Amino acid sequence: MPETICLAFTGASGMPYGLRLLECLLAAGCRVQLVYSQVAQIVARQEMGIELPARANEARTLLQERHPGLPGQLEVFGREEWFAPVASGSNPPDAMVVCPCSMGTLAAIAQGLASKLIERAADVVLKEGRKLILVPRETPLSTIQLENMLRLARAGAVILPPSPGFYHQPQQVADLVDFVVARILDQLHVRHALLPRWGDPAPDR
Repeated sequence: MPETICLAFTGASGMPYGLRLLECLLAAGCRVQLVYSQVAQIVARQEMGIELPARANEARTLLQERHPGLPGQLEVFGREEWFAPVASGSNPPDAMVVCPCSMGTLAAIAQGLASKLIERAADVVLKEGRKLILVPRETPLSTIQLENMLRLARAGAVILPPSPGFYHQPQQVADLVDFVVARILDQLHVRHALLPRWGDPAPDR
């Protein structure tokens, strides 16, 4: 199981996926290095009613209150904090997840741009041969967007659109969120019990 996960929130719709993933990673004992874009702050407010502070230390305090973990388990970095470990190939995370991933962030990563910490961290993860998981939330998709995804898949990234299934008979929105988060955790080889696996007996409701 990866010990250190870089998690990035960007400005696409889908903040419930990102925050639930953060909760599950901390609960599983992973060390999480979190960074988020300015637009992600707007999305968090719009979709979750959460005010993500611009200052990293304030954000860490807020998120630790929501999702208690071990001391030092959660680190939060500013979007241009170039001395963050994730900015260098000498200290890469075991894996990185961009969830949700905006089309702008996806395009920047696909083109090798690294003008912001999120893009640089993704660039580091790819070049160091670590797992990069992108969770793009957009529909429909243009040819340009599809070509960017194909370029990244060929470079080794995992493209994981948040497409929940219904065979587990979801009863509420949280069940659909957990379906997607479970798929991300599977890619990270992080154990979870968010929902039964295909072929397993269904839980009593």
